[in-house]
Amino acid sequence: MKVAYHSQAMSRTPRSSPDWTQIDTVFLDMDGTLLDLRFDNYFWRELVPERYAERQGMTTEEAQRELRPRFAAWEGRLEWYCLDHWTRELGLDLTALKHEVAERIAFRPSAQEFLAGLRPLGKRTALVTNADRTALALKLERTELASHLDAHYSSHDFGLPKEDRAFWDRLRERERFDPARTMLIDDSIAVLRAARAFGLRHLYQIGRPDTAAPARAPGEFEAVDSLLELLNGGSSHPT
Repeated sequence: MKVAYHSQAMSRTPRSSPDWTQIDTVFLDMDGTLLDLRFDNYFWRELVPERYAERQGMTTEEAQRELRPRFAAWEGRLEWYCLDHWTRELGLDLTALKHEVAERIAFRPSAQEFLAGLRPLGKRTALVTNADRTALALKLERTELASHLDAHYSSHDFGLPKEDRAFWDRLRERERFDPARTMLIDDSIAVLRAARAFGLRHLYQIGRPDTAAPARAPGEFEAVDSLLELLNGGSSHPT
């Protein structure tokens, strides 16, 4: 599960574009960074409560009130992102439900152009997501995202969510990277904080993960709306 809550304030653009000569590896989140979080917000806030209400014989509003604290109790833990976990908890086939509305899965604006722009820079590009393998497989199939990547990782393969600093230790055993020469772009402050604690130097937050919602207020990490902001004006970029 991944949902976002937003304030009315607009996100700021980066204070400075990254020096691409100082970066070897680019880690990218999936939902809310490359893909529009509008899909996940619709799925968990609207569709799941609607179907749960039908199953339980209650109104959608009653289902939302019941589910909200149940979801919150697992937030930040690996189970929060696990379709199998919520299928057991709710008695709904969430994998089938995701396939039912898969046409709603979409890239964030400029995400594909950003990925294409990374290729000439020669950077190793890897997807690092908290989505479980079932959700990841569906989104890779729908978007052909893997064609833009050198690797893709699910936190479920490591037994820890990205919010846990130890996740980054485990990832480094599989993906040999220099934290000082690695960029991470993510929409989660908790994930960015864990990466910073591990030593990742080039950290950027997505200001508007859900394109149908207001942007988040500026925070402790440099924020971008369009990923192309990170390519334009950099010390090394495609011409």
